[in-house]
Amino acid sequence: MVAVTALVRYSLTAVLCAPFLATIVGVAAAQEGTNESPPATRHAPRATRSTPRAPAGPTQRATLERVISQSMLPNGLEVIVVENHNVPLATIEVVVKNGSFTQEPQDEGVAHLFEHMLFRAYTDTVPNASFARAAGEITAGFNGTTNEESVTYYATLPSRHIERGVQLLATLMRRPRFRADDLDRERQVVLGEYDRQVANPFYHLRAATGRALWGSAWSRKNTLGSREAINAATVGRLEAIFERYYIPNNSALIVTGDVNPQQVFELARKHFGPWQRGPDPFQEFPVPPVPPLERDTTVITEADTRDVVVMLQWQGPSVGKDPDATYAADVFSDVLNAPTSEFRKKLVDSGLWQSLGVNYYTLDHVGPITILGETTPENLRPALQALYAEIAKLGDPKYFPAQALADSKQERKVGTAFGLERASGFAHTIAFWWSVADLEYYMGYVDNMAAQTARDLADYGRKYIAGRPKVIGLMMSAEQAARWR
Repeated sequence: MVAVTALVRYSLTAVLCAPFLATIVGVAAAQEGTNESPPATRHAPRATRSTPRAPAGPTQRATLERVISQSMLPNGLEVIVVENHNVPLATIEVVVKNGSFTQEPQDEGVAHLFEHMLFRAYTDTVPNASFARAAGEITAGFNGTTNEESVTYYATLPSRHIERGVQLLATLMRRPRFRADDLDRERQVVLGEYDRQVANPFYHLRAATGRALWGSAWSRKNTLGSREAINAATVGRLEAIFERYYIPNNSALIVTGDVNPQQVFELARKHFGPWQRGPDPFQEFPVPPVPPLERDTTVITEADTRDVVVMLQWQGPSVGKDPDATYAADVFSDVLNAPTSEFRKKLVDSGLWQSLGVNYYTLDHVGPITILGETTPENLRPALQALYAEIAKLGDPKYFPAQALADSKQERKVGTAFGLERASGFAHTIAFWWSVADLEYYMGYVDNMAAQTARDLADYGRKYIAGRPKVIGLMMSAEQAARWR
């Protein structure tokens, strides 16, 4: 069970030095598309997407349409099946539109606690039933994740046990029983995870920067939560979350691997069909808009470190309101992070920065744009000056050469092809995209990125980064912080 706070993607990790990366990986996970990386909600009207320019050669959509099958049950549950017969394994995953984006300040971290508790609340007609015992009987490995805009529950098992696996997840979703003694025990597990993350100095930089970036919406971005809210959670609160969000018309069932789509659809109807549809939770409890960042803000956190970690963040696009910008954002980040980019040459190859990377994290409720780097105390001021000078150029199409765009697009295409080969990981990919956008968005993801031009990237840079309000987060030693202040 994992509380996922995604700040970086693989394109960023590729440009970070190993010691710095090791620090970040402890608190930053990735679940996004081909990057291995979450507001209008999916219930709100979508922005009209422009028709992409047709890419040359076979399209990614055509590749995905050969292996992906879809259906919807009468109760509103979307069923997505991805065939991959390379090994006799299957992954069954249920994704729910819940997560930190539904949290009020007094509930920070309760979505993650709920994820843990649902496994404990598993009930069946068998006496003394437990999810772990039932999973063990079919040699299934299982886990769950919580991030900003989704919670997932999944099991990977031999494909010959596909029906029992579907039944296992259906039972988990339909008949939980929350008990106070289970909550007391699981609370300590979650607090242990909380304490391990808080012990990492990078967590404090991320949290301080996040509070400044999101303002009153911070509780809806804070997946890890607060100790006070986790301690205050009650069985009644967990039951209210289940009744509101854990309904089939707010969920999807994703099955990948050595399976037959028609068999899966039949099993879904049999075991998930009785799951009762509920009212749209986002009609009665709409998610408030993220307040815009009004001005530049600097935050400083202290840590026992010789160097300085710098995190610049902007409020980026919402995939529901500006989907075209999200395609440009991914290509934009890849181009800047390429070892041969002008951005890297001016800032890293010059020696001003030891590491530097750019990232946009796709979310429906405003995704963050992050530039994350490391430099020495002596270089901090000239490094920042040089960085700001490069940022000022990001609205110019000439900053994005044609060859760099072509290289980025090819890498994305190859990355998606590799992702298809690992069925269990692909289930998580589909779950992520379904939760923050929809499957249609993902089906056209690589093709739409292939249509991006230098002008598209410059428009994105000008609209969301160059000259826009940002948060400057600095992590340095107490001695350096005193001098900087």
